[in-house]
Amino acid sequence: MSDWTDVAPAAELPPGEWRTVELEDTLIAVFNIDGEFHAVENLCTHDYAELTEGEVSGDVITCPLHGAEFCLRTGEVLSPPAYEPLATFPVRVHDGAVQVRDPR
Repeated sequence: MSDWTDVAPAAELPPGEWRTVELEDTLIAVFNIDGEFHAVENLCTHDYAELTEGEVSGDVITCPLHGAEFCLRTGEVLSPPAYEPLATFPVRVHDGAVQVRDPR
């Protein structure tokens, strides 16, 4: 997929907030971290729990199932039991809307 998909108006996604969108069977979470938008697959790579059910602190999200931690900026695993990073996606603000795409 190469088309950009609207997630939310940028004004409705303030720092510390997130929204999800589904693109061709992939659930993507878009986070506003200190005014920058970042998108990751909303699925823990360890046991496939929805990450947005977990706790977010700054740019770190903790899986609600087993406590694996991931960096929301890079998708990097910060603590086990996960070892595979999260898929990340390009995000932009276009005409006032936060948009994401899946280039895979």
